Amino acid sequence: MNWFRRWRRARILKHHLIPVGAFDAAVARLPILHGLDTAERARLREAASLFIHDKTFSAAGGADVDDAIPLLIALQACLLTLNLDENSYRGWSEIILYPDEFMRQREEMDEAGVVHRMRDVLAGESWHGGPLVLSIASVEESGAADGVNVVLHEFAHKLDMLNGDANGFPPLHRGMDAASWAADFSAAYADLCARVDAGEDTAIDPYAATDPAEFFAVLTEVFFETPQLLNSEYPAIYRQLQQFYRQHPLAFMPPRGTTGGPTQTGIAATPGLDCFLRA
Repeated sequence: MNWFRRWRRARILKHHLIPVGAFDAAVARLPILHGLDTAERARLREAASLFIHDKTFSAAGGADVDDAIPLLIALQACLLTLNLDENSYRGWSEIILYPDEFMRQREEMDEAGVVHRMRDVLAGESWHGGPLVLSIASVEESGAADGVNVVLHEFAHKLDMLNGDANGFPPLHRGMDAASWAADFSAAYADLCARVDAGEDTAIDPYAATDPAEFFAVLTEVFFETPQLLNSEYPAIYRQLQQFYRQHPLAFMPPRGTTGGPTQTGIAATPGLDCFLRA
């Protein structure tokens, strides 16, 4: 970090550090943070303060955005990057907030070349190089350690997009083996797709079988929310995400529920294992 970034960081924290009372109250609402130690909580408080200062929170659809909502978002977004580059959410600046699920129109061409216009009902959406969209209702439901977390899901997409379109292959750290990542994720994705296609009621949200990008995002949710489930279902993926996020939720998360409902996002479906094979 150069001198200007250090100076800017210190200045922001001097004037905009989240008050202790507000920070503690927000952490109390988020069981996924309860296992962090004192030093980690202090770093999370600083990271969330910088995040809130640098991002713009915009209301849409009649949303009423109070100070609590950006704080809940920032704490969970910064949990993902707690041991990563502090600038991991670079290249975009806006978070758009709807009061509840929102509609998004899209077009899809079938095999005959006919374009179909459809409407999706979404709880969150991430745009490459653009804003991240969330519903306040989903934000308030996230972080309960029940396996479903739209905030973590959408910010995982943002990390995935650091090297291009979301494809389930984010930039890996030095020392991580890309071939091992591709092999482990491809095998787990193929297994889940086969189980979903067979009609199995999978413990992992079947939305993860949509495409490799959604697989990475959903399994990020499970890694932080119900790590016991991920380690039981796909231990190789747990180890990969442990290396990627440089965290070990199994070490401090108590056993909790192991099921959760679907999490819709706005990433276009691009099924295929090839997405795990390119960075």
